[in-house]
Amino acid sequence: MTTAILEMRNIEKSFPGVKALQGVDLDVKPGEILAICGENGAGKSTLMKVLSGVYPHGSYEGEIVYEGEEATFGSINDSESVGIVIIHQELALIPHLSVAENIFLGNERRGRGGLIDWDRANSEASRLMAQVGLDEDPTAPVSQLGVGKQQLIEIAKALSKNVRLLILDEPTAALNDTDSAHLLDLLRRLRDEGMTSIIISHKLNEIAAIADRTTVIRDGKTIVTLDMSDPESTQETIIRAMVGRDLANRYPERTPDIGDEVLRIEHWTVHHPTQPGRVMVDDASLTVRAGEVVGIAGLMGAGRTELAMSVFGRTYGRNASGKVFVRGKQVDTSTTSAAIRAGIAYATEDRKKFGLNLIDDIRHNITMASLRMISPGGWIDANRELKVAEQYKAELNIKSPTVLQMVGNLSGGNQQKVVLSKWIQTGPDVLILDEPTRGIDVGAKYEIYTIINRLVAEGKGVLVISSELPELLGICDRIYTLAFGRITGEVPIAQATQENLMHLMTVERTAAS
Repeated sequence: MTTAILEMRNIEKSFPGVKALQGVDLDVKPGEILAICGENGAGKSTLMKVLSGVYPHGSYEGEIVYEGEEATFGSINDSESVGIVIIHQELALIPHLSVAENIFLGNERRGRGGLIDWDRANSEASRLMAQVGLDEDPTAPVSQLGVGKQQLIEIAKALSKNVRLLILDEPTAALNDTDSAHLLDLLRRLRDEGMTSIIISHKLNEIAAIADRTTVIRDGKTIVTLDMSDPESTQETIIRAMVGRDLANRYPERTPDIGDEVLRIEHWTVHHPTQPGRVMVDDASLTVRAGEVVGIAGLMGAGRTELAMSVFGRTYGRNASGKVFVRGKQVDTSTTSAAIRAGIAYATEDRKKFGLNLIDDIRHNITMASLRMISPGGWIDANRELKVAEQYKAELNIKSPTVLQMVGNLSGGNQQKVVLSKWIQTGPDVLILDEPTRGIDVGAKYEIYTIINRLVAEGKGVLVISSELPELLGICDRIYTLAFGRITGEVPIAQATQENLMHLMTVERTAAS
């Protein structure tokens, strides 16, 4: 039996009012990829913070044994010094520094007199990038690279620290299919070279493709560790362990009851905010009817988010032109306030940056877009505000002891429910949901889909932008496809397949267009 490179024994970690970890056991074998699965709030990230020293020894109970010796990390520097490196979901690169500067930040290559040896730094950065399959100028600013390449830069940075155990938290959450496949191939190659990795992910198809074993955590406890070579270790088995029950269907059933048109966008065109000649959305037209879920599918850069943000208060781009109609009446959407008054709500794809105030509580986040509704005479009615927040906490099953809990302490799925609550409270006719289930687990996804079904049952229209074609196929009545800023197709759900949608999503712009 192979001796484990890492063992975590009976780990317990508490926060005020919450026991995040309750006797978790975990082991990792040398040269394997171990996946960790669990619903949002299950304790996965907390466990990794314990391991990496973010939560130092003494702030938790239990024992960590690394390479045969008890580890008592007091900081992340302590864990990195022995080769444990964690790459968080939110990349920690500094956009305006060069690739080489980011790779060696805090670990600079010094020469004579303690000054940085730039020739050595750039040379070593190029070598490390080659290891991860990148061929970039080491002096180029990181901001010039796409998200997929930035994720590889993070791995190159880890390799510069002589990493022996690499921990990746949702490494493909923001990547397209091509970049995700490249990253998984890299992890396989590093495994073949002897690297040990832990990957936290909600993408069960990726776990099935790459993991040697999978440990499932639920409610702060270890539930099971599965050998992924076992035919019984299916995605359904993982889901059952994660949520504690069978999800016979990942998408709740809905019988469409589609009514009159609630949203019509005609000939919508938007230019890039800093490159006036570059068209990002080109003559787009679409409709959404009451009781209908309409999807927008497109590859990264196709113009999906640009379309949504420019319609919602011109929050993206310049020189927007076209018309927007709500329930047959042309409306003004030139500002976010005007768009809200017109009956349009937009839940952003980046909830942490644009959707929430992470250092404020649930109550204030839910009511921030609808203060006029709780402010008779211009003064906020604190009792009414509390009542509204409590109502949404109950109706959307936001898991928190109180609505006075800071939003930044919630799991991703519960943060997304707060975002939805905020916009439902404005009383919209149509909701535009941009990547509504990104970075959340399968159980929380099901709850979000149930909320969407409830909204359309109330006669609202919902426009869903998603990078996951199975999701669009599972919840939508119609799907529009975008490519190069243009709508290239409109497909009824009965005729939609991943293959024909992908074909429409990759229609190349012709010279005439």
